[in-house]
Amino acid sequence: MPETPSLDGPRFAFGTLTVIPVRVHRWDRTAARAGMLCAPLTGLAVGLAAAGLGLLFLFLGTGPLLAAVASVAVPAALTRGLHLDGLADTADGLGSGKPAEEALAIMKRSDIGPFGVLTLVLTLLAQVAALTGLYGDSWARGALGAVVSGVAARLALTLAAR
Repeated sequence: MPETPSLDGPRFAFGTLTVIPVRVHRWDRTAARAGMLCAPLTGLAVGLAAAGLGLLFLFLGTGPLLAAVASVAVPAALTRGLHLDGLADTADGLGSGKPAEEALAIMKRSDIGPFGVLTLVLTLLAQVAALTGLYGDSWARGALGAVVSGVAARLALTLAAR
């Protein structure tokens, strides 16, 4: 049975942006374009999973802080840290103060430098702080915050790819 072309976009998006097992049949420019248009759909899935784990933690009585930590951990796990790796590489390159070619070489290396570490720590702390406040206000606000952040992050990818 032939594959439905309309599924190429979501498959490409989930196959490249998450660890969710999907069969990607096409890796061409058309599929990539459709995949980037479907990126917010992956954000919705990641956000719902993050909210679900956060709500489970709240239900188990851990409090808003641990619920927020759990919610922040989910996108990192479901994306293999792809967004965090890119953020650290960018921070290392820009923080180096080197000319453009040397900064790009720093960004391409597989190690992480002090600017990358600092940026990751502060970013993850800010995310946990924001979600702690939302979960502290109400379970619904915390869950909505987790979902909206997942969708918004992938929507930014869609807009950037335009």
